[in-house]
Amino acid sequence: MGYADLEKTGNGYLVDTADWSPAIADEIAAAEGLALTEKHWDLINYLREEFFDNNENQPNERHMCKAMSERWGGSVATKDLYDLFPMQPSKQAGKIAGLPETKRKGGY
Repeated sequence: MGYADLEKTGNGYLVDTADWSPAIADEIAAAEGLALTEKHWDLINYLREEFFDNNENQPNERHMCKAMSERWGGSVATKDLYDLFPMQPSKQAGKIAGLPETKRKGGY
């Protein structure tokens, strides 16, 4: 079963987080015009870890920058996240990660 066959919200987010798989993430990313690299996966995995292991937490971009700075070494700016997920990292990466749509605006 592919992404097209799964139940989604009006904005394309998976209704059931259990429907997600890495293959589904690749399909969602392709539909968004992205080819996932290791850095994309680092952020996707971080968001999934935060959601499933930390009381459904959905970090904002400031927290994403801090976490990726620790994972990648060096300073990660918001621009770096937008280079990976140009349609707003907190939303686009979350969508590809199979998480519910966050209602926050992103940023700080």
